[in-house]
Amino acid sequence: MTGKTNDYFQAEISDSRQRNTIDESAWFQRWFNTSFYHQLYANRDQKEAADFIDELVWELNPTPDSRILDLGCGNGRHSKRLLSKGFDVTGIDLASSSIREAKKWETSTLRFYRQDMRMPFGKNSFDYIFNFFTSFGYFKDSFDDQRVVHNISSALKPGGLVVMDYINFPYAERNLKASEIKEIDGVVYHITRWSDDKFIYKRIMIEEHLFGKPLIYTEQIRKFTVEDFDGLFRNSSLHLMRVFGDYKLGEYDRETSPRLILIAKKMV
Repeated sequence: MTGKTNDYFQAEISDSRQRNTIDESAWFQRWFNTSFYHQLYANRDQKEAADFIDELVWELNPTPDSRILDLGCGNGRHSKRLLSKGFDVTGIDLASSSIREAKKWETSTLRFYRQDMRMPFGKNSFDYIFNFFTSFGYFKDSFDDQRVVHNISSALKPGGLVVMDYINFPYAERNLKASEIKEIDGVVYHITRWSDDKFIYKRIMIEEHLFGKPLIYTEQIRKFTVEDFDGLFRNSSLHLMRVFGDYKLGEYDRETSPRLILIAKKMV
């Protein structure tokens, strides 16, 4: 990416922040920025992430000059793999702690920004937008879900593609582990899981000797179906093209697939 284009992207973010306010009280804003979150999820499968990127690149066959946005990039594990394949990559994430870590890997063609995905993040700027590892569906207000999809559509070039990698909730609910205890470096995590008609929940109670009482965080993920995503896409001029059920891009089955991976195209 040239310096001029990079400056344009930064200007878009700056302008959006003048018109919008980041919700500092939301559960994901508080939890994702803690050291406990990073400790609990430190052992995510790097090989699985790399293999998934390889499968996607094989399936999508991006041109060498493709501009890619990693939306909800975390500490950049997928972005780095994309960079290794020669693409121009931008990663954005709301968690400042994740962005600080990701920035250690920045190059002239890999950059990271702190950004709320509910705010605009470009116009006709990217050939591909990837949203990995269920980095969506956190919001209480369903309007925010549609706003994010609208921002994705706006940021894609005409004919550009978005890939959404989401939990397949029928499979997840059937295999839900109701409770477990993990101890990591002296920190004890009591984890409970349940669901209702709208969300799947994970409650994390943390015992840590420096605090007088346990810390409690509750994750919630909206139970989106293929039909739900199709509706969100249609409302933002995106056409659902393909649906896969795992990181090897196997066929999707509502009852047996661990993932819900969707590819949609921005209509010209």
